[in-house]
Amino acid sequence: MAGAGDLDTALRAATRVSFDRLDSDGCMSTNDTVTVMASGASGVQPTADELADALTEACTSLAMQLLADAEGADHEITITTLNAATEDDAVEVGRSVARSNLFKAAIFGNDPNWGRVLASIGTTAAAFDPADLDVAINDVWVCRGSAPAEDPAAIDLKPRQVTVTIDLKAGPARATVWTNDLTHAYVHENSAYSS
Repeated sequence: MAGAGDLDTALRAATRVSFDRLDSDGCMSTNDTVTVMASGASGVQPTADELADALTEACTSLAMQLLADAEGADHEITITTLNAATEDDAVEVGRSVARSNLFKAAIFGNDPNWGRVLASIGTTAAAFDPADLDVAINDVWVCRGSAPAEDPAAIDLKPRQVTVTIDLKAGPARATVWTNDLTHAYVHENSAYSS
């Protein structure tokens, strides 16, 4: 049976792989908060593992709902970094791509510009061989060994869901970060009022 300490541990673990990896515009609000409350009134007594799984599922669902509601976004982008030396490296690489305005603008313009992905990876301290990176956009491996591979024209970026897969070839770790594109509507919504 899970207790109060298990609830705190489960929430921290759940937010680490959900809300903490949602990066819409690189800005964090002082109002960003995740809270969980439990009264025990339901009488349900999950194990610590069951509680952790349920909270992770709930937090991931809520984070994806936030992503779908991002200001002015046309695309929801899932960036998965594979074969990183550490999970921290994988998160750093994914977050760097997610925060690249050039990459986000390219996705808005339906341009599968893998060079902007490589440029973002290059700004990180992650372990990788700059001459041996692979990048897929919507499952088309447009970059192999840091060079052009499959034809980017085969990628359809009109649908709202976009996936980017990065293979660092540096170890066993992986992580996923979520973001959205940078649109005219985002700029308008965040500039059309005075504070």
